[in-house]
Amino acid sequence: MRYIVIGTSGAGKSTFAAALAESSKCPYIELDQHYWGADWQAVPPAQFEGAVREAIAGDCWVADGNYSAVRELLWSSATHIVWLNYGQGTIFRRLLWRTLTRGLLRTKLSHGNRESLRMAFFSRHSILLWAWTTFGKNREKFSRLRVDPQYAHLQWCEFRTPRQARRFLAALAEHSASSD
Repeated sequence: MRYIVIGTSGAGKSTFAAALAESSKCPYIELDQHYWGADWQAVPPAQFEGAVREAIAGDCWVADGNYSAVRELLWSSATHIVWLNYGQGTIFRRLLWRTLTRGLLRTKLSHGNRESLRMAFFSRHSILLWAWTTFGKNREKFSRLRVDPQYAHLQWCEFRTPRQARRFLAALAEHSASSD
């Protein structure tokens, strides 16, 4: 199985993908870790694509993210798409909590980056503003991609609530435990 977990910023893609990878006994590929360098600077496109190409070389993996720069590479190799298609309120509450927690605790992310409360609340580059303004566009984009004949080989799992996603993971973990 080769899964890609998609959804609007703050939906919980990384958390879900890490749990899915663990249950599936597959490597977890956090696309943000390959895309961002130090000081929140994007790595050169060729470097990003090369890192992703290397990461998906195996028969089993779980990746998370919505990077159009590597969509063709990822989606043509994947077997499943998991769409965390939660409501805007759910996503915004999750993102607000994550942003506050990371900002207050000064949580180190990949390459030593940290989320900034100043940036989150007082910048036009705010992740909160980004998630709010791209929510509808992302839903439309993913709906179009779902019916795109180019990706007809993909099996889609769409979850409209966190509860549905948790049930899926629990069932997968139960199945995995019983097959050991």
